[in-house]
Amino acid sequence: MPGTASRPRLPIMALLSLRNISISYGGRPLVDSVDLHIERGDRVALLGINGTGKSTLLRILAGDTPPDEGEVVHSAHLRITRLPQQVPTHLQGNVFNIVCPNPSDAEQNLEARQILSRLHLDPAADFTSLSGGTRRRVLLAQILLGQPDLVLLDEPTNHLDLDSIVWLEEFLLRYCRTFFFITHDRAFLRRIATRVIELDRGHLSDWNCDYDTFLKRKAEFLQAESRHWEEFDRKLEKEEAWRRQGVRARAVRNQGRLRALMALRDERRQRRESSGPARMSIQESERSGQIVLKAEQVTFGYGPLESAPPLIRDFSARLSRGDKVGLLGPNGCGKTTLLRLILAPGEPIANGVLHAGQISHGTRLEIAYSDQLRAQLDENLSLIDNIAHGREFLEIDGTRRHVIGYLEDFLFSADRARQPVRTLSGGERNRLLLARLFAQPSNFLVLDEPTNDLDLDTLDLLEERIASYSGTVLLVSHDRAFLNNVVTHVWAFEKYLTDQPDLRLGPDQGWYINEYVGGYDDWLEHRIPLPAPTPLKKKPDLPPRKPTPKVKKPSASDLRELEALPGHIEALEAEQSQLHAEMADPAFYRKTGEAIAHARDRAEKIVVELETAYHRWEELELRVATPGNPA
Repeated sequence: MPGTASRPRLPIMALLSLRNISISYGGRPLVDSVDLHIERGDRVALLGINGTGKSTLLRILAGDTPPDEGEVVHSAHLRITRLPQQVPTHLQGNVFNIVCPNPSDAEQNLEARQILSRLHLDPAADFTSLSGGTRRRVLLAQILLGQPDLVLLDEPTNHLDLDSIVWLEEFLLRYCRTFFFITHDRAFLRRIATRVIELDRGHLSDWNCDYDTFLKRKAEFLQAESRHWEEFDRKLEKEEAWRRQGVRARAVRNQGRLRALMALRDERRQRRESSGPARMSIQESERSGQIVLKAEQVTFGYGPLESAPPLIRDFSARLSRGDKVGLLGPNGCGKTTLLRLILAPGEPIANGVLHAGQISHGTRLEIAYSDQLRAQLDENLSLIDNIAHGREFLEIDGTRRHVIGYLEDFLFSADRARQPVRTLSGGERNRLLLARLFAQPSNFLVLDEPTNDLDLDTLDLLEERIASYSGTVLLVSHDRAFLNNVVTHVWAFEKYLTDQPDLRLGPDQGWYINEYVGGYDDWLEHRIPLPAPTPLKKKPDLPPRKPTPKVKKPSASDLRELEALPGHIEALEAEQSQLHAEMADPAFYRKTGEAIAHARDRAEKIVVELETAYHRWEELELRVATPGNPA
């Protein structure tokens, strides 16, 4: 092999180390004789294609899965928490009880409320009623309680909307010192990772750099590896030709050469070559008409207007052939509902009411649709049957293809293709859904979260295929890099109209849909931001506490301070709300740089002052609540 992928990284007071770790589930090891050291302050990104064992490695680090060989060594009293890729189905109850397992512990109670406030979570909300993105926030609050030494995150941006992902970046950078994460979100990688490691063909390479530097080094490494294997294969073929010509085995001078040939053969058998990128292609049908879709003054909701404000208000738009449009908006705003209205104009939606307007299709449309929940896949059927429906061959771009060969283009081996869908990982399911979708000739692609769980190589290829697709594309995605690289326009769900920024909707009054030219960054530059959410103005409901003789009795000044604290907190929160409102006003950014910096600095200081005030309130109430102390 040519060189190494990176310089060796030596442990310097490592928090956690893996030493010669291996694990397999039959067949070749997923993780093969791996060493890894995580130091305090590391922000480590683990990369690798789907199905290589990244989540397995994360579970080994957390201590949830024991390795077959090797050992996990960590510093004394190390506390590790893990955010799983999927939200557990067994969690029930209100948010506070899920986050804080021991509410009678005053210190834990206060810390839990502070974390919930930072995450903008309602402690009394029922967990089962929350959206997928909000549930992820609850799990994040749960793993951050107690200030863990090392936080493990498996796809932390999954199911989060764009604003939540940006918020998560800021939160992790501010409140988490050491974390190890798996993600396929390239913008998140660029912002967060200080160190990239890669799991490839069972081995772990520490590139010891940021993501963009990794991309350059990896490309150089793969080129060198390819040259090395070409030279190796030429040498092996030359030696095999010599062997076939006939060798007098008794000749002493030939024995060394024969042994060298056997070693070459063994090395070739042991080689684990990269499966390479997928080779997906999108089948295109005949061109559609120039006008693909028209929406005229569409207002849609669930229930009569007098009792239920509409979800979508006065939506008008036009799609022309070749447009590539991205839908942006927070979770639950109605993006998938809009797709359903567009896919089948005039067809009823359960409990839905089209209050005004209409949507009409253009001519010669051939629509291919990918749903977010992958409900189009039958869990109990094999990959082959999900794609070919009992047929052995497919017609792909005018060529007859065997279904096994077609699935190999999407990185599914023949054995894997015969297994049921339920055995697939999230990324593999999404690849299968794309294989099914792209086997269907189309001129209008409608994609709901097509990037979920896809590895980085497949994401790059999907971008290329959609960019070169001559038809029309309408997609929902929270991947900022994907949106920037693919879409030509953005339809954004917002609480105001861009041509009438003073016309705002309340939190429960539905959404306007505004159009912007360009991708995510263009929308970010030109949109009008909403005020940031304000923390709950509710005094914490503190549970009864056990008496403790060590609590200092309150003095008269303590009692006066306790009496004044609620008013002080209320004043701070009012000032915070006023600052958030000012900073959300577009006119705010026409002030001097000094004024803007002063406002931002004050907003950050208020957060600290509020936490200090709540902590002092807790301390004083504890003194007063102690038996024998004056009330």
